[in-house]
Amino acid sequence: MASAELRLIQRRIRSVQSTMKITRSFELIAASRIVKAQQRVTASQPYTRKMAEVVRNVAAVSGGAKHSLLEVRPVLCAGVLVVTSDRGLAGAYNSNVLRLGESRLIEHKKAGTDARVYVVGKKAQSYFRYRGYRIEKAFLGVTDAPGYGDARAIANVLMNDYAEATIDSVEVFTTRYLSALTQTATSWPLLPIEPPVATAGSEPTGPIGYTYEPAAEEILGRLLPRYVEATTYGILLDASASEHAARRRAMKAATENAEELVRLLSRQANQARQAEITTEISEIVGGAEALTRG
Repeated sequence: MASAELRLIQRRIRSVQSTMKITRSFELIAASRIVKAQQRVTASQPYTRKMAEVVRNVAAVSGGAKHSLLEVRPVLCAGVLVVTSDRGLAGAYNSNVLRLGESRLIEHKKAGTDARVYVVGKKAQSYFRYRGYRIEKAFLGVTDAPGYGDARAIANVLMNDYAEATIDSVEVFTTRYLSALTQTATSWPLLPIEPPVATAGSEPTGPIGYTYEPAAEEILGRLLPRYVEATTYGILLDASASEHAARRRAMKAATENAEELVRLLSRQANQARQAEITTEISEIVGGAEALTRG
């Protein structure tokens, strides 16, 4: 019969192996989802670039047309949108964004500026609720596979609050997807809209002349909300791809650690069994010698 120590080690090995199966399955699921997320990020970029180009050109030749989303006013109440995931097991993905968003809220508090918190994902909701922040609006079940309708719902809430002067600015704290190995927590000024600046090598190099039909104000009234929606959609897609990449990397590390732990425990189990066998042999030899002497 196995000793108590050997039984304990074998029980730990079975427990670690069960955990390893779970982390391995999470790694495979995240690896399959990250491919789709990357494709969605790539597919959305042409529309976003063209929208930014049109907004830049219209803003350059609109002749001072006014719109509430372009209005820059003193920031008496700042809107802070923090984008996280609904589920954990993604390494430092959530904590990096949460720390960045909270530090911004602390800066507003020190400056005497009111702040309204908007969150995407259960992790941000739980984090800020536990720390006593008032959450104006929470959007849950979004980041796993965001759709354009989700971006539109988020953008509409922010644009309505900004147009009604409930908030005077909106800054988004999210994770930017750079590659499967690199994701960076960053901030993104969303409102008021700042027309994109032409970069080197962008086409066309100069503003395009537009003939407005109807007036420029009405064109901007239709164009700018679409621009905010497209920007929000791009933010959600980047966050989704970053979440899956971070989860795959974290689960891969957990699986490798479990494999190493199983190897160590197996070595300990072998040593314990060898010690047990040696003890049994010694007892048999001692008993045989006692019978011979008798």
